[in-house]
Amino acid sequence: MHILLCSNWFSPSFGGVETVSKVLAEEFTHAGHRVTVVTSSKGPSAKESGVPYEIVRNPSQAAVFGLARSADVLMQNLISLRTIGPLIASRKPLVVTHQSWMRRHSGRLGPENRLKRLATHFCYNVSISRAIADSLPVKSEVIGNPFEASEFDHLREISKDRDIVFLGRLVSDKGCDLLLHALSRLKTRELTPTCTIIGDGPEMPKLRSLAEQFQLDSQVEFKGAMREGRGEVVARHRIMAIPSVWAEPFGVVALEGIASQCTIVASNQGGLPDAAGPAGLYFPNGDANAMAEQLEKLLIDRELQQRLVSNGQIHLQEFQPAFITRRYLSFFEKLLNK
Repeated sequence: MHILLCSNWFSPSFGGVETVSKVLAEEFTHAGHRVTVVTSSKGPSAKESGVPYEIVRNPSQAAVFGLARSADVLMQNLISLRTIGPLIASRKPLVVTHQSWMRRHSGRLGPENRLKRLATHFCYNVSISRAIADSLPVKSEVIGNPFEASEFDHLREISKDRDIVFLGRLVSDKGCDLLLHALSRLKTRELTPTCTIIGDGPEMPKLRSLAEQFQLDSQVEFKGAMREGRGEVVARHRIMAIPSVWAEPFGVVALEGIASQCTIVASNQGGLPDAAGPAGLYFPNGDANAMAEQLEKLLIDRELQQRLVSNGQIHLQEFQPAFITRRYLSFFEKLLNK
């Protein structure tokens, strides 16, 4: 099978969504398929990168059409208006993976969002979470993003001597202030868990002020943005808190927490329940009281903690790169058989 994989950005130095494209390109190739990556970004060639697949950078729309016509299956990771036209025109099976909400941050639809939603009617759609799938105007398969849990194996032997960890950029959407409000409520119930906040951002001064206001200084440690040793610090904790106020499309940070043998307490809108699955407890977005209740359950019930940790190790298998690759290849084969 010849797979044409289109990704807006593609470089060894990129992370996030671009990592998904790189992992899938490698896995498809290792499974015995020919892969051509098309990208709008600048960067090294396939030879310079030492990768076993072809990379075509900044092709014209005519060139994209030609490449699409020569492939068996087309895949676009995160819909792009620049290349979707030639891909649709090629009349080859086209699969688009939706990584985020097809709307502006305000929740409104801009002209570009309307065009993308229209394009979904001319392709086969894959979403990284059930919430993303439900937000589309068409039917969508749900296939999570690949996550290599084995990189965290060495963290399993680390002793857990702290309670709660938050990991993320300190912006209002991530809801770290909600965690501090929850801790203040727990304090009135004579529960004073230790908490580590890893990350930096514009909310840092406000969060430090809140911790002082709630007299949490002895409980809360601000680590800032950690470039090295972050995994070891996370693994010392029993619980990872993900109190996002906005609906996260998925939540790789939850998989990192599970791989570090943490239980998850997360907001329940968006894709976090897909990411954490049976390894987590959930609360309504923005509800500090409900969050405090879920934290309390885990803090006083170690058996529940261990049960969720065990659930998490099974859950992680569904995101192994080889597993996700098999799901995509099976989907491609169904389309070709049609």
